[in-house]
Amino acid sequence: MRELGTEATEFTLPDPYGNLVSLSDFDDAGALLVVFMCNHCPYVINIQHVLAEFAGEMMPEGLAVVGINSNDIERYPEDSPERMKHEIERVGYPFPYLFDESQEIARAYDAACTPDFFLYDKDRRLVYRGQFDDSRPRNGIEPSGADLRAAVEAVLEERPVPEKQIPSIGCNIKWKPGNEPEPLHLRSMN
Repeated sequence: MRELGTEATEFTLPDPYGNLVSLSDFDDAGALLVVFMCNHCPYVINIQHVLAEFAGEMMPEGLAVVGINSNDIERYPEDSPERMKHEIERVGYPFPYLFDESQEIARAYDAACTPDFFLYDKDRRLVYRGQFDDSRPRNGIEPSGADLRAAVEAVLEERPVPEKQIPSIGCNIKWKPGNEPEPLHLRSMN
């Protein structure tokens, strides 16, 4: 997992309509949530409507949100930008949903799964990298966003973020062949 305190990595990525969005577009926000997500993952589907509602509620409070899809669309065409447009409209995502075709941004953020949440404070230092909540497909727990909400509220109120952070669980990012990140334990040896 990416270390707390790590600075947000710069990005400029297109949305499915061809608009470019950069990290600097969110400079005025009191907090920034970067969500690695996709269209077809059952873990994303499980929370997508609650995530859209949560973002719509928290964005006026000072939270900027950006979704990033880094999946290999040759092997997973349901995650194509054309399908992203459909999901934006169907779910009602109120935030930019961007396509990371090269997968460089997913690698830079050490994103591992969909959904994967990275919350940054006003100085763009990582303060939370954990789950949305305890809900999972078919576990009977309704999505609420409780874990992420507690972290976002703490950042916006300039309080410490809860130390207990349960890692996100979801589908692995669908890496292009040969593009898989090197395991962390091997990176330190190079």
